[in-house]
Amino acid sequence: MDTASSRSVPGAQAIARAAALLRLVTGAGDEGVSVAELSRRAELTRPTTHRLLTALRHEGLVDQDERNGRWMPGAELYLMGTVAASRYDITAIARDIVRSLAVRTEESAFLSVRRGDETVCLIREDGAFPIRSFVLSEGVRFPLGVASAGLAILSFLPPHDVDAYFERHPELATRYGAAHAEPRLRARLRETHARGFAVNPGLIVEGSYGIGAAVFTKAGHPQWALSLTGVEFRFGPDRIPELGRTLLAHAHQLSTRIAAGTH
Repeated sequence: MDTASSRSVPGAQAIARAAALLRLVTGAGDEGVSVAELSRRAELTRPTTHRLLTALRHEGLVDQDERNGRWMPGAELYLMGTVAASRYDITAIARDIVRSLAVRTEESAFLSVRRGDETVCLIREDGAFPIRSFVLSEGVRFPLGVASAGLAILSFLPPHDVDAYFERHPELATRYGAAHAEPRLRARLRETHARGFAVNPGLIVEGSYGIGAAVFTKAGHPQWALSLTGVEFRFGPDRIPELGRTLLAHAHQLSTRIAAGTH
């Protein structure tokens, strides 16, 4: 984050780097992540990465597994999160809707939230069908436009916000494959907006399909998304429209609840 704004504030670059590491650690899930992987993904040298992680561990924000050396979220991060949840978290009013979606479709159902240029999974509810996709679970992050939840959110953002997003992230095709090059991704955004829900036909993990629908704030901004994932043969052209209608109905129900509350 070597921008003019970050250089103008003393310590801003170090804070930005530490924040990037925190996002990567929390997005790794229960298995944790190695310092080598953190260094690579944060585009930092290994000594810098280790120094920042050590400082974050001293503050209780990250922890290190003594058996394998992998890094995981710390207890202090959990405590901070519980305080912030009272303002930002909608899981209390959304959980029964996500569960209903899983029961109705028998697929794995999710609630994700937009955080900057990413989506973060907040809730996972597995359906009754025994074969499942494990691409997504609580805490996992994806850039907007990559998984079905982020594609749904990005497709309903104002055009100037979409343009700015692509300017900030020219690396999507390199990281996630040619299907995420800007022209092809823009085409899927148009399709999503017209259809009402996003379809991810195995673009992250082969054979793992997903569909997603945006959930809106009271002011009409796409801030969350409900999504379904499963194996390819469960998401055929004969079933996707039915799944999409069910998904959109649940997304509308959640948007209505949010509009009636304070979010």
